[in-house]
Amino acid sequence: MFHVKHSPPHILLLNPWITDFSAYNFWVKPIGLLYIVSLLRYFGFRVTFIDCLDCYSKIKPYGDGKFFKTKIEKPPPLKSIPRNYCRYGISEEMLLKRLSMIEGKPDLIGITSGMTYWYPGVFQLIEIIKKIFKGVPVILGGLYVNLCYEHAEKYSGADFLFKNGSEWEAIKFISNILHFPLLDEMDNSDFDNLPFPAFDLYPKLNFTVILTSRGCPYHCSYCASPILSKNFIKRDPSKVVDEIEYWTIRYGIENIAFYDDALLVNSSTHFLPMMNELLRRGIRCNFHVPNALHIREINEEVSRLLYQNNFKHLRLGFETSNEIAQLETGGKVRNEEFLVAIHHLKMAGFSGEEIGVYILAGLPGQRIEEVEDTIIFVRQQGARPILVEYSPIPKTPLFEKAKQFSPFDIENEPLFQNNSLFPCQWEGFTENDFRKLKERIKKGEI
Repeated sequence: MFHVKHSPPHILLLNPWITDFSAYNFWVKPIGLLYIVSLLRYFGFRVTFIDCLDCYSKIKPYGDGKFFKTKIEKPPPLKSIPRNYCRYGISEEMLLKRLSMIEGKPDLIGITSGMTYWYPGVFQLIEIIKKIFKGVPVILGGLYVNLCYEHAEKYSGADFLFKNGSEWEAIKFISNILHFPLLDEMDNSDFDNLPFPAFDLYPKLNFTVILTSRGCPYHCSYCASPILSKNFIKRDPSKVVDEIEYWTIRYGIENIAFYDDALLVNSSTHFLPMMNELLRRGIRCNFHVPNALHIREINEEVSRLLYQNNFKHLRLGFETSNEIAQLETGGKVRNEEFLVAIHHLKMAGFSGEEIGVYILAGLPGQRIEEVEDTIIFVRQQGARPILVEYSPIPKTPLFEKAKQFSPFDIENEPLFQNNSLFPCQWEGFTENDFRKLKERIKKGEI
């Protein structure tokens, strides 16, 4: 059992708004921050939590849906973009009301961050917080800080930045700032030792998310997973099932999204035991995989268990059928493996429409013909192509090439890393080409 001494401090933790041209709730929850909330409570801290994204204009039967949005002024670098720019989540008035209801002044405020180009919402939140709670130190962490540390240090207005650390290291960081000693330590590598994320703090839960592993053994050139998680760590399958059972039985949750980057890797010792245990215990809910499944790992048994355990919205990470591009971007899949995976999924019972295949569009130097060929290839196998615009991510191997092809200053202005801008457009694949391609798909012409 962990112990603390002295009167516990009060920590206010917030998940900020999204500010963007578009945003959709693909089972979005700040799981890292929610783990930190649970750990703080476990150590005896008093915690107040506010999720600025917990506000929807429409929720679909599986829990995904549209965020409530407010049209706002575009940041100066985006003034020339002829699209509406919005803040997604609760209104500013609702935020101020929730902040006014907090009993007592917090001793410390922590804010996480998402995509690098969402930072305007983060900055606005920091500005509001500092006006209300004058003199209270603010810590900023999350993806934006990890990938654009210098930018955050220069412009965010936060008092402290936290990067490249586990939840346990975040607790130590907080305790050091507050000079509040902890009497016990945690094993950083023991993922199973963490308490469940604090989803219980939400007034209404339409879904939860779950991590069964961290990191990914693949090193795709466009992906930040190896940067954000240095090692590939997996949880005990039985303890994952314990957590699923906890949310489904105690809270009646019917939809759970897996946040893993490599859910199916080493499936014989991880995914398969987990799925078989779910069946043995008779646990039923709808599962979702917005981060996509590795195609190479999909065999007959995996497909059968995906189907038997009610996986909806299947998403496969294919990216391209161009074999040269497959090798250049990391070699995580070959076309032959894709054919095998589709065969097994269909034999298990999935329809072609249920098998969504991510295709990356707008990679640096990519020509439109490559994307067209990939769409045709996917359709020929009876699966559903899903176009995903490439977003250049700092520190990834492909970022240097992206700088050469982008008409925007993606290195110094994170707003230009937004995939909505089609940031690596060039004469071989323009933004107009992309819009026409999407229209042709919509009309069934390709």
